[in-house]
Amino acid sequence: MRRYLIVDDNVEFAENLAEILRDRGDDVAVAASGPEAVALARGARFDALLTDMRMPAMGGAEVVHEIRRIDPGAAALVVTAHVGDEAIEAARREGLLAVLPKPVPVERLLELLGAARRDGLVVIVEDDDRLADNVCDVLRSRGFAAVTASSVLETERLGPVQPFCALVDLRVPGGSDGEALRRLAAKYPGLPIIVVTGLGEIPAVPHQAYFTKPFDTAELLAAVERLHAARAAVLA
Repeated sequence: MRRYLIVDDNVEFAENLAEILRDRGDDVAVAASGPEAVALARGARFDALLTDMRMPAMGGAEVVHEIRRIDPGAAALVVTAHVGDEAIEAARREGLLAVLPKPVPVERLLELLGAARRDGLVVIVEDDDRLADNVCDVLRSRGFAAVTASSVLETERLGPVQPFCALVDLRVPGGSDGEALRRLAAKYPGLPIIVVTGLGEIPAVPHQAYFTKPFDTAELLAAVERLHAARAAVLA
């Protein structure tokens, strides 16, 4: 049985979705506000959090931030009618599984919730935006969330997240080859790193796998799955 936390000041929507999930055999808690959600998170562990973005007292980005401080492993999804909202970008820096529009595509939401992984956050350091987006989409299809950086500086500015692994290109703007990898390794000591690069050089920094572009996506996913399974075994 999976456990979800739904946060929305539209209580009717939240309860209707909760009923659908309960009919599928899941356990669901509903909060009508951010402070109520944070209080619930202090007393229970959830596989995934779903929150509206615009709510009185505490918006969705703050909800994600506060609950991640209590339970960093919870997957997070947000729904919003304002996809260009600056708060969305703040929430993305926390590592979201998905941002869904309103009205909510319920079947897609149920699919994402069912696939969501606890402790499933991946850092992607890649300056090719199209490649980074494609990798994010592939990871999302397996229930993994991602935060991205496209330069050495952005690697330094990653938010207070707790990834289980990183996919890192050796050459990104802002430093010498491998600099982003070295800084990421310093920021997250012991973090398993998968190198994905067009360079032929193997980095001196410890890494768990090495993929040369163009790479086999299935093999990359298999490497990520192995690292997540190892993480889950440690936490079990």
